[in-house]
Amino acid sequence: MEKRKTVLIFIIKCIAIPAAAISILFLLNLPYREIDDAKYMDMWNLRMLGNQINEVEIANVGSSHGAYDFIYDGLTEDGYSCFNFGSVSQTYQYDLALLQEYGSHLDEGCIMFIPVSYFSFNNETVNETEAQALSVKYYHCLSPKNIPDYDLYTDIVTTRLPILSAGEDLLKLLPSFSLSLKAFAAEDNPEGGMDEAAVAEFANRAAMRYDRHFNNKENLFLPEREEQLLSLIDYCQKHGLTPVLITTPFSSYYNAQVSEEFLDRFYGTINRISSDTDVSYYDYSHDKRFQENLTYFSDSDHLNAEGAAYFMEIIAEEVPELRAALGE
Repeated sequence: MEKRKTVLIFIIKCIAIPAAAISILFLLNLPYREIDDAKYMDMWNLRMLGNQINEVEIANVGSSHGAYDFIYDGLTEDGYSCFNFGSVSQTYQYDLALLQEYGSHLDEGCIMFIPVSYFSFNNETVNETEAQALSVKYYHCLSPKNIPDYDLYTDIVTTRLPILSAGEDLLKLLPSFSLSLKAFAAEDNPEGGMDEAAVAEFANRAAMRYDRHFNNKENLFLPEREEQLLSLIDYCQKHGLTPVLITTPFSSYYNAQVSEEFLDRFYGTINRISSDTDVSYYDYSHDKRFQENLTYFSDSDHLNAEGAAYFMEIIAEEVPELRAALGE
């Protein structure tokens, strides 16, 4: 009898302890999901597309140069439906995945700006770990069929039970704990000009940005990146969109880091793609209206809000495809 009792207690413990652990896990997962979702707020905005009354007429894809350099406030105030699909370090592969997911919300003939940056044909991420970390955000806005190299485990720990991959972020559940996060790509630029120290710091950060984009990269022109861009253009053309290739403004400090040899190959590549696909290419990388005016930049190669608004005014006047869409 005593032996049976011991066995029964053992069985109860074997069931109760895991059950309690699982219950605690699920209880912690509920508040943590709110914290985790906040990290991917830019991706959640994609889900708002379904609530738009009008189909999108003007849009862009792209990495951070797309995310930060295209601001449509002026056009939306004039009644145009616009959307920014850009996100930090986003590749052409994910640009295409987003259009495949949300293409039904795009108007026939929608202008689709495709930014072409100096690093567009290589891996902007510095290692596989960083690339994996960046890909996780797409599990919040893409269905499995449109996620490149979809992984069920990643889906579970990303969208269903993010508490399993929380790591030190678990500390954010403590009410007394706070962590100050600094944006990776863009910071506000001092208004009203910059003194010598600020300019020197700006130049130093330009060198750091260049190092991230170019140093320790085995090949700056990967064939698969070009193929991904061609696939993106092909999708746009086959689905009635109007793709427009564009390089956004960079500061002179960023441009100074880039060699003539690289630029020759870069422009040779993009001009060939433009010609082969019959898609227009517009280059604002060295535009004098921006290059020396640092008050338009948040860092050496990203526009701030003022600069992005001015950039939109310029391309609305100078890009024929956009002028036509605006009825001018």
